[in-house]
Amino acid sequence: MSTFIGKYELKADAKGRVFIPSAYRRLLPDTHREQVVMRKDAENDCLIIYPVPVWNAKLEEFKSKLDEWDPVDQLLLMQFVSEAEWLDIDSQGRVLITKKHLQAIEIENSEVLFVGMIDRFAVWSKAKYEQSSLSAADFAALLKEKMTKK
Repeated sequence: MSTFIGKYELKADAKGRVFIPSAYRRLLPDTHREQVVMRKDAENDCLIIYPVPVWNAKLEEFKSKLDEWDPVDQLLLMQFVSEAEWLDIDSQGRVLITKKHLQAIEIENSEVLFVGMIDRFAVWSKAKYEQSSLSAADFAALLKEKMTKK
């Protein structure tokens, strides 16, 4: 599978429709170019969009770590899945993101930032992404730390 990389700035229209960057649309599997799965990130103020095969693999991985008879695990699974939504990709390559979700990630002036995450991509408010990003020095230090761990 190809990887989602880079950042793309786009605008949502008044209805909340936004084009998925063409570079990302081309990477969606041929058999899954009409739908993706979206959920609010648990930690960051962004939305994560998964190609269907990636979503299915993540769900299987998640389920494998849970005890289906444990009530807390059941609630965790229900909440994770119930907060996800199918998004249809229209013939022009747009998805409709509800106002509720756009407000949750604090989209201002309809400015949307798509950020690649290898097997999925995130949708951010440009301002929130810039606030959340690491400084160049912090990024370099963390990268070095992660890449030199044994």
